[in-house]
Amino acid sequence: MPQEKFALTYATMFNPPEELHTNYEQALARVKAGLGAEHAMFINGRDHFARRKFESRSPINHNWLLGKFQAGGAQDARLAIDAAAAAFPAWAATPWQQRVTILRRAAGIIEERVYDLAAALSLNIGKNRMEALGDAQEAADFFTFACDSLEQHGGFATPMRKDPLVGYNVTNVSTLQPYGVWVVITPFNFPCALTCGPTAAALAAGNTVVFKSAPEAPWIGRLVAECLRDAGLPAGTFNFVSDLESQAARALVRDPRVAGITFTGSYEVGMQIYRTFARGPYPRPVILEMGGKNPVIVTADANL
Repeated sequence: MPQEKFALTYATMFNPPEELHTNYEQALARVKAGLGAEHAMFINGRDHFARRKFESRSPINHNWLLGKFQAGGAQDARLAIDAAAAAFPAWAATPWQQRVTILRRAAGIIEERVYDLAAALSLNIGKNRMEALGDAQEAADFFTFACDSLEQHGGFATPMRKDPLVGYNVTNVSTLQPYGVWVVITPFNFPCALTCGPTAAALAAGNTVVFKSAPEAPWIGRLVAECLRDAGLPAGTFNFVSDLESQAARALVRDPRVAGITFTGSYEVGMQIYRTFARGPYPRPVILEMGGKNPVIVTADANL
């Protein structure tokens, strides 16, 4: 009887097969062999370099130079928004089935590279191997979930009941439409999963994305960008910007062409974003995951 493939989740990671450790150690050796290289941003389907650079070193050992990264600024952020805005009409008009095909390919590439991503996560932010593997695998799962949701809801075009008007044949359909350019700003502690969750949802729905990595985790941002590039996303559909002192982040938040944003980080910055997006001719959608805890009340008659 063939052995069932091990499914890596946060629940199963504490009793993994020995093969998992072997694969991780091999990936760690591969990844370490490439340390020290310069890594570009990714804008409009091409590598993009900023005038300023910064070094990123491992929190495990500060003597380990992970690489040189781009300290993007306001001009780089504007170029990324230019690319995303130009790509939006074609991507939004792409049949949702084709978007699903591309994004499922992205999920497959992330899963193929899950051990290399996990090794980079360990080196970049200091996660142990099991936490790193969980972070990387969850990134692939988010793309799969977004595709599953789109398929289950028929591209979010839902036939509704006809109006009961005598002598009239009235057909109603509920449709959800993409917003436009969507910005994703993520923290250092889950740089793979918390990037891919909102990115997958935005892309599946027909939005284009500008992603800004945390200054502590630019390497993971670049590796995610490479996965999406290799999946065949059209140029400008997904853009990656890195910065060191929030210059690019501030430019992204202040640009009126941005249709919506997902931010995970501090309460202070999140509320600044909220106030910025509430101003203007109309409020723009904001998804914030900040430092608080939201209680859930479960009553006795809850159907669990």
